[in-house]
Amino acid sequence: MGVDYYKILKVDRNANDEDLKKAYRKLAMKWHPDKNPNNKKEAEAKFKQISEAYDVLSDPQKRAVYDQYGEDGLKGQVPPPEAGGFSDGGATSFRFSTRNPDDIFSDFFGFSKPFGGMGDMGGSRAGASGFSRSMFPDDIFARFGSGAGEGSANIPRKGPAIERTLPCSLEDLYKGTTKKMKISRDVIDASGRPTTVEEILTIEIKPGWKKGTKITFPEKGNEQRGVTPSDLVFIIDEKPHSVFKRDGNDLVVTQKVSLLEALTGYTAQVTTLDGRNLTIPINNIINPTYEEVVKGEGMPIPKEPSKKGNLRIKFNVKFPTKLTTEQKTGLKRLIS
Repeated sequence: MGVDYYKILKVDRNANDEDLKKAYRKLAMKWHPDKNPNNKKEAEAKFKQISEAYDVLSDPQKRAVYDQYGEDGLKGQVPPPEAGGFSDGGATSFRFSTRNPDDIFSDFFGFSKPFGGMGDMGGSRAGASGFSRSMFPDDIFARFGSGAGEGSANIPRKGPAIERTLPCSLEDLYKGTTKKMKISRDVIDASGRPTTVEEILTIEIKPGWKKGTKITFPEKGNEQRGVTPSDLVFIIDEKPHSVFKRDGNDLVVTQKVSLLEALTGYTAQVTTLDGRNLTIPINNIINPTYEEVVKGEGMPIPKEPSKKGNLRIKFNVKFPTKLTTEQKTGLKRLIS
């Protein structure tokens, strides 16, 4: 078969278009001659091989010929007459023409004029790659990540995360729920043109999640050539509740009591966020700063779902606006 293009790109024979793009992006950035000034000869050879492999495997017609007849058939060797698919006039009906590696690189990364506006270079090439570092106003590779080492150089530029608020009721955050979010975004179709698609994203809200919790859907932003799509991030926001306020993992509720109830005893009735009715007798004297704590009736703790915070009952003691002389005398006698 000659050269093994699949091996060059480090993909298997069932690789799809996305697999090929990822492989080419990584290897082309790694072996571009301008990234290897101390090993330029080897880099030029590898860059050419990588470009040729991608050019063949990303083209359905070229790939079909290569898969059936190998490199020899692809580059003009006449296959056996019984193979079919070729004319019988002595020459093949398909002939492979090797593209310039620079053109493949430019087409892939979306640079129509990668030389900083200098126009068509014609037949003049700077080395095998044609990418002379002096031709760039800025280092082209800085647009795809910076720093030494393969890991950073192989990463294309990525757009900033797209953040959206996701309002949730306190009941949703207490019990957990599933939300469906419909999004529209631009994607690049097989012909290289942008098209708008709609998707339904499923978000599993876990019991106990707090305001500010982030749910990230990687690369669900709009697609552009040469740019990794942005992440889509939903940020939990907590809707105000008519009864409860949240304080970390605790729930706080305030009830009004009369002065008489504050002094002689009170029974609190509380309906929980999951619909249960709690009856809490309070025999202590209720002063303005008193809190009754009911353990384990607060919000679920996300990292320990079987555990919950506390329910804290605060009180607003209603004092009488005035007392008669007899009432004052009676209170003095009782308190003293």
